[in-house]
Amino acid sequence: MFQVYILQSIFFNKFYIGQTNNLPNRVSLHNKGRVKSTLPYCPWKLIGSFEKSTRSESIILERKLKNLNREDLIKFIKKYFPKENLASL
Repeated sequence: MFQVYILQSIFFNKFYIGQTNNLPNRVSLHNKGRVKSTLPYCPWKLIGSFEKSTRSESIILERKLKNLNREDLIKFIKKYFPKENLASL
């Protein structure tokens, strides 16, 4: 199984979207500064994830989410993760 996940930087007004087959490990790598693209914006909070059965399905969803503008991404998050408290937007 693969997960497409959305992270939010706790101190910066940034989101990150990725996909993995080991979500706890991947979030840990982001927060330890081991992912070059997210290092400047540590620490990260997991907003939510979606499970997909194949890597190709997860890549398709990841690309769709990455192509959303910020406003639409926030609407998406509020629709699918309504209980999640987003840092100041």
